[in-house]
Amino acid sequence: MTLLPVLEIGGTHVTAALVDTDTWTVVRETRGHIRALGSADEILDDVIERARELDVASGAVWAVAIPGPFDLENGVGLYENVGKFDSLHGVDVRAVLERELSPSSVVFINDADAFGVGEFVLGVGHGGDRVIAITLGTGVGSAFIDRGAPVTMGDDVPLDGEIHFVDYAGSPIEDTVSRRAIIADYRAATGVDTDVKEIADAARAGGAAAAAVLDRAFSALGHALSEWVVRFSADVVLIGGSMARSWDLIEPSLRAGLERGEPRLQALDVRPVEQAEHAPLVGAAHWALSQS
Repeated sequence: MTLLPVLEIGGTHVTAALVDTDTWTVVRETRGHIRALGSADEILDDVIERARELDVASGAVWAVAIPGPFDLENGVGLYENVGKFDSLHGVDVRAVLERELSPSSVVFINDADAFGVGEFVLGVGHGGDRVIAITLGTGVGSAFIDRGAPVTMGDDVPLDGEIHFVDYAGSPIEDTVSRRAIIADYRAATGVDTDVKEIADAARAGGAAAAAVLDRAFSALGHALSEWVVRFSADVVLIGGSMARSWDLIEPSLRAGLERGEPRLQALDVRPVEQAEHAPLVGAAHWALSQS
């Protein structure tokens, strides 16, 4: 058994885990709150506290999945007016981890890319060499994966491999498909201010306004995504994130939008993710092993 330590840093939590790189299973995991709005010292103290719970000897390769904007090569935060982790702007996170954990190396990967790589390694991504993974939650995240490696540059992916940079109807797609956009659309249609889960429940109960709001959002996503599915020659599109629990409502509208943008996508393999919890951990470990 070969174990590789991983840190997954999220907007509200940090997870530390040991991943068996022979079987790509998580054999130990610890999770805690992260003070994302705190000082740099507070944020990094939360990260180090979780990491030390793994009791990893010095000299290990550590993998770190972290949200952007972040300089992955140099290990420096680029957050500014993001709303979370702003105090890490310009902070050399790699230097802190090296000082506190004494690793042989620290390999960073964007959290959405880690999710995509992990899904390729573990789950439904096995069905194709080129996979697009979309996460639906507060915003829209994406990863373009070619045979287990994230693609972030070139004419076949959006800027930085981020679908949220893509325009739809003259605005970024997140103005139509995101938690805030769906809530605002429902409020405009009904005068009711409620969260996405309740809107989904209303749609399942036959609420016409709720169903129309979700249809607009997810058909727009499919339409915006269709060009990039073709450019990237994607074999599979995976949908994850908190909204993916409403796959029964997402799938018909998403497929209609994809086909509206590109009729040839009628037979495209589009599925919800299977390994949402552990995929980022495994993806980060897989990427770190490939880089070491």
